[in-house]
Amino acid sequence: MLTAHLITDRDQWNNTVRALPYAHVLQTWEWGEFKRITTGWTPTRYCFTRGDETVAAASILTRRLGPVCVMYVPKGPALKYEDAAVLRSVLDFLEKTARRRLAIWLKIDPDVVAAFGLPPGSDDPDHDQPDTPYLPGQVVLHMLKDRGWRFSDDQVQFRNTITLDLTRTEEDLLAAMSQNTRRKVRTGEKKGVTIRAATLDDLPTLYSLYRTTGQRDDFLTRPAEYYERAWRDFMQAGLAHALIAESDGQALAAVILFHFGRKCWYFYGASSNEQREKMPNHALQWEAMRWAKAQGYTIYDLWGAPDAFVESDPMWGVYEFKRGFRGAVTRYIGAWDYAPYPPMYRAYTRLWPRLLALLRRRSQRKVSE
Repeated sequence: MLTAHLITDRDQWNNTVRALPYAHVLQTWEWGEFKRITTGWTPTRYCFTRGDETVAAASILTRRLGPVCVMYVPKGPALKYEDAAVLRSVLDFLEKTARRRLAIWLKIDPDVVAAFGLPPGSDDPDHDQPDTPYLPGQVVLHMLKDRGWRFSDDQVQFRNTITLDLTRTEEDLLAAMSQNTRRKVRTGEKKGVTIRAATLDDLPTLYSLYRTTGQRDDFLTRPAEYYERAWRDFMQAGLAHALIAESDGQALAAVILFHFGRKCWYFYGASSNEQREKMPNHALQWEAMRWAKAQGYTIYDLWGAPDAFVESDPMWGVYEFKRGFRGAVTRYIGAWDYAPYPPMYRAYTRLWPRLLALLRRRSQRKVSE
């Protein structure tokens, strides 16, 4: 039997989550505050103890919709998923909380691996990683299904990614890259590209590069204030690190890394339309990996891969860039919904896609004005 404790102190919360298995930066105090300020979600944070030992934690984001609400535990909860008793107790608490708050749905998407490698039917014959189910993740999937959770139609975070093992030497990391990627990593240095750590004074430059990338690659970017708040708050908290690649005094590309627990994530990447032949993005990735390794992180997460590993997937081009670093294709269990009141959930899931499409159209119009 676990005991739940409401945590209201930032340092206590972050230190608690950091020490747990499957800790993720989206479970930090800062992420909850960022979502509260920018998008109206209200965070509540609970840790769970068994005797004197803290065994789990969950930062729950809640958004009220009149008398009802929706709830989300981003990339959480954090706990040892191999311990079925702890997982059952935490799910019991979350389900009870969702019922008490009249939630339409409660969504979780823990950082739990379902399988490694490419699934059957992938369009990548050069990739030598076979499909390998990960047993603890498969056990979690069976438990969620048995309890009536549903695989969510709304996968908020990336379900698949590529991760690199930073416990290897730099020489081994370089040697493992594809020959073409290794050559491009070295091109920047040969052509005079330099890389430096960004400061808070560089936030406008980071956003300018990111907006240029969105225009070139046709994805929607939010106003500068949204990104600058996230980057500033996380940099000031020691949870983000940004790097800028320059040549001839001109900023060519940038990465913004988030880091917490054992992992460092490549959350944002951006580049200008100038001097692309100097391959600044490849040089930046290598420097980011070296920085993360030097800080003691053991996993570098390239944060995002296709949902389906076929060339028609919108993320195939990004995947072609990332796969050259020869990390492990990592497929998580994804987002799962608990619906305490099924009729309300069914009505919501029919109406929500239409409302979301309307909101996106309005947002696109505002950005273009």
